[in-house]
Amino acid sequence: MSSIVCPLCLLVLERQPKVWICARGHSFDVARDGYVNLLVVQHKNSREPGDNPDMVKARREFLRAGHYQPLRDALLPLLAPLRAQNLLDIGCGEGYYTSALTGIVPDVTGLDIAKPAIQLAAKQFRGITWLVASGAVLPIADASMDIVSSLFSQLHIEEMHRVLKPGAHVLVVTPAPDHLWSVRQGLFDEVHAHEPDKFLAGFEAQFDLRSRQEVRFPLSLTQQSLRQLLLMTPYVWKAKPEKRAALEMNESLRTEAAFSLMLFRKK
Repeated sequence: MSSIVCPLCLLVLERQPKVWICARGHSFDVARDGYVNLLVVQHKNSREPGDNPDMVKARREFLRAGHYQPLRDALLPLLAPLRAQNLLDIGCGEGYYTSALTGIVPDVTGLDIAKPAIQLAAKQFRGITWLVASGAVLPIADASMDIVSSLFSQLHIEEMHRVLKPGAHVLVVTPAPDHLWSVRQGLFDEVHAHEPDKFLAGFEAQFDLRSRQEVRFPLSLTQQSLRQLLLMTPYVWKAKPEKRAALEMNESLRTEAAFSLMLFRKK
């Protein structure tokens, strides 16, 4: 079982059915739904950090409909050969991708700073350790993880390096340059390509890039699924309200999803 540490003193937490407690007496209740909140106030950047309930619900419904199933399916053959015993999914959201990994890794932990997301994940997916915590200050013991995954979440590379065992792996999934290009054309006057390569420089000092691949597939969206997609992406907050409103008037829309999957190995 993964070594989860107290966010206050960094001592290992003893997991009891209703409470986790460290040797110094700091305790954290196990919520009725099965998750544990380790996000102490000094690690918060706002009163309610992370995605709000509307964003979490929109993403759950969009993903539950299977729109990004090809990406989820691509994770398993990529990670299964590593024969990992444990995995930490940072920025796991409501657990759609995290839950798929239990078939190839016996001990899976999902972590997100957004409490509404973890609440939803814990209700839906059992057999996973769900934590409300910050990816910038991971409540995980040094050199204790076989894999750290980060799908579309902020990359705290030093923390990833700290919690990984020697020779262990990081999986990063980020939008490919032309991801949802036609959607972005509808939102912005000028569309800029995503730059997945910008992440490589941050990893090269402490990690080797072991593999890289793209996963792309067409999307045929109804008006409802388009609105869900817009609510769950960061694009919409940067777009002009009138642009978003006009795009949401489409009864259907075809576009292409494209993702870059990069697997790094700790040196």
